[in-house]
Amino acid sequence: MIYIWFAAAGIIAGLCAGLFGVGGGMVIVPALIWILAAYGMPTDIVPHVAVGTALATIILTSISSMTAHHKRGGVRWEIFKNMSKGLVLGSLFGAWVATLISGAALQAILGAGAILVAIKMLFFPNQERLDIPPPPAYKQGFAGVAIGILSAIFGIGGGSLTVPYLSQNGVPMRQAVGTSAACGLPIALAGAFGFIWFGHQVGTANIDGLIGFVHIGAFITISILSFIMAKVGAKLAHALPAQTLKRAFGVLLMIVGVRLIIGGL
Repeated sequence: MIYIWFAAAGIIAGLCAGLFGVGGGMVIVPALIWILAAYGMPTDIVPHVAVGTALATIILTSISSMTAHHKRGGVRWEIFKNMSKGLVLGSLFGAWVATLISGAALQAILGAGAILVAIKMLFFPNQERLDIPPPPAYKQGFAGVAIGILSAIFGIGGGSLTVPYLSQNGVPMRQAVGTSAACGLPIALAGAFGFIWFGHQVGTANIDGLIGFVHIGAFITISILSFIMAKVGAKLAHALPAQTLKRAFGVLLMIVGVRLIIGGL
């Protein structure tokens, strides 16, 4: 029965990613917190497993998205190169920091993150600023570190952070989105590895289905279905009132965030 819930989470995450351009982590993390807790996983590690597994699922979707944007010339590879080292370092550091936080506190932090993303979706749409050149390479590297840390803690691919950073710093929106998709790969790889490694250090080997803080069954199920449904969501985005749906999703994300905070207190 648990795999039916994993499948549902993957379907919803994929649809949301395709419809709204919001990384599946914002859906997968709260869904896994509730699913894993309902099926008896120790509550002190549930948020960590949710985040680690969400980061692992982003690997496949980021490869797919990155390839699609590259074919359309939407990836600024020189920016990706400048940011990628910082993203890897930041994601590893963020995974380590997350393991030092108690399960309840991490859940509350995840709820706060969901509320912040909801506020951004509802009131602060991304805007281009093309009158300035992109920052120098070292600043892009430092930005990568900061984005990697936050992305690893919240279990996201970084799009909600990378796109506004790039679009506000001289990168056209389409290239900002494409480059952000590429940046999701080092975040996901390093973050997932970090949660696997640090999860082993705290002793999760005796819990069925886990490798460190990554649930293998959830990872496989959600990865496959979110990959498929993201394409469906992208098609629906052209046929449905996307802006209205985006506002509705923002409100839903706000409610989810509040519930996570209350559950973590």
